[in-house]
Amino acid sequence: MTDILQLTRELVDIESVTNHEAPVGEFLFETLSRLNRRFSGRVERCPVKADRFNVFAHWGEPLVTLSTHMDTVPPFFASHEDADFIWGRGSADAKGIIASMIGAAEGLLEGGVRNFSLLFVVGEERNSAGAYAAARDPRGSKFLINGEPTENKLALASKGVLRYEIEATGKLAHSAYPELGESAIDKLLDALGEVRKLTLPKDALLGPTTVNIGVISGGRAPNVIPDAAKAEIAIRLVGDPAPVREAMTRAVGDRAQLREILCIPAITFDALDGFETSIVAYTTDVPAFGLSWGKPFLLGPGNIHVAHTNEERVSKKELFAAAGIYRQMVTKLLSSA
Repeated sequence: MTDILQLTRELVDIESVTNHEAPVGEFLFETLSRLNRRFSGRVERCPVKADRFNVFAHWGEPLVTLSTHMDTVPPFFASHEDADFIWGRGSADAKGIIASMIGAAEGLLEGGVRNFSLLFVVGEERNSAGAYAAARDPRGSKFLINGEPTENKLALASKGVLRYEIEATGKLAHSAYPELGESAIDKLLDALGEVRKLTLPKDALLGPTTVNIGVISGGRAPNVIPDAAKAEIAIRLVGDPAPVREAMTRAVGDRAQLREILCIPAITFDALDGFETSIVAYTTDVPAFGLSWGKPFLLGPGNIHVAHTNEERVSKKELFAAAGIYRQMVTKLLSSA
């Protein structure tokens, strides 16, 4: 029988920062292969790029799919636990969710339930590469239960994301003679200053559009006028990206080059009778899947407020509760498939 807490810790202790998911993918392939030997299913490595692959397991016709991601944000730190929580990178986002889904699958199989699947993907934290690859290879699923930290509440809406790189160029010179050079960092700072002043759309359900200047890099030395500088920005969308794109173009102007890297729209979900609901401000793989894996739902154990932080942790009670909730959802959705 799956020990959800032990499995969570084993998963957390395998470093799987985005683009380096292969070791955790192999671990999951072996874990699900053991489950398949007991219950006569099938498990596959589904190639995404180079040594990166999704892991897909199914028992019968995969009408309902439980899915979440294998990758984490940096930096990696290993697991530990106390009486109430399991701590470590990915404990909440989303390795505890993987463990709860596998626990739910085992419970369903022991109860004689078939016609569902598990899909664990790469790349959610960066560009949804695994979800986009899966969307090109649908398997007939009618419903997708995507796992993200929602405190086991069914999300009714989630924000989208619009990612940019802003790159400025300049001219090298000795810093004692700045008039002989052209500072790329000054140009970038001016552009970012205008970005920070933007008034962006609000939505009655999802709230305000927010901007995070997440990475700034550039320059060569403190005594050199910098010839290059770059920033990476994530904007949390609440609706149509068009006015945000227009505002960003105006803000940056001719100070630097503005490159759009990724756009995932905000999304709304249907409720499901009998399940508590919430609204979340983050972005998920669901828009990348589209409807290729069926009508989507979003639910998982954990609190998003501690994800991506040094305090990342997940409640043991929520992990156990999630396994039960996932079983209920799969059973309910299969009855209507």
